[in-house]
Amino acid sequence: MLEALNYTFFQNALLAGVLVSIASGIIGSLIVVNRMVFLAGGIAHTSYGGIGIAIYFGLPIFLGASVFSIGAALLMAYLTLYQRDRIDTFIGLVWACGMALGIILVDLTPGYNVDLMSYLFGSILAVSSDDLIYMGLLLAFIVAIVVFFYRDILAVSYDSEYASLRGINVRFFYTLILVLSALTVVIAIKVVGLILVIALLTIPIYIAEKLSNSLYGMMIISAVLSSIFTLVGLYISYSFNLTSGATIIVVSAMSLFMFIIYKKFKGES
Repeated sequence: MLEALNYTFFQNALLAGVLVSIASGIIGSLIVVNRMVFLAGGIAHTSYGGIGIAIYFGLPIFLGASVFSIGAALLMAYLTLYQRDRIDTFIGLVWACGMALGIILVDLTPGYNVDLMSYLFGSILAVSSDDLIYMGLLLAFIVAIVVFFYRDILAVSYDSEYASLRGINVRFFYTLILVLSALTVVIAIKVVGLILVIALLTIPIYIAEKLSNSLYGMMIISAVLSSIFTLVGLYISYSFNLTSGATIIVVSAMSLFMFIIYKKFKGES
């Protein structure tokens, strides 16, 4: 491990892992509390359309994915707010169309051989300095928004009817959480990829939820756990030449399994 720290690419990977873990801990907690896991999964896969657009038009990958993901989040928010009886249908439709669009645009890009695995399962060891800057800016934006609107988000997350009676715009914060989820998905693409990102947004949060009595505490604990899982997974993937994103999720899943066994052993529900 100490030898690997001498390499710039590994230093970038470690920093990227921490940045993504903090974002995942914060937004993952909101996703779980608001029961938006399936919606977040839809946004994650739809973001591939933005990757395809960026590649086809020669734009930065993160920029294309960010704009497209935000658009998908706004669309899903609108559809699920006004057509609640068809939520699963709309999510599946947007999900499939987004990925299909991305794949077709990549196919149409002249002379471009894209490694689909790097976007689907992550490529944290390929994170560049520019990627880190973009991740840092997005994380700063996410933290600033959550801190500024924390009381309103807390009220909407746990009792939307009471929040509405207090004059809080529930629809606005519902949409805001989805947009922040989209941004979190984008910065997690390099680390675990589109397919595995939903696990990073839920596994540490499940454990944190059992160890905390508040939303704030859940965010902190899940961010710490996510960082640990990411760094351990990164070390194992580097040592044994394994796919980093998949290894991180396996470490997270094994930790969850051991946590559940421990809780059962202790006789706690």
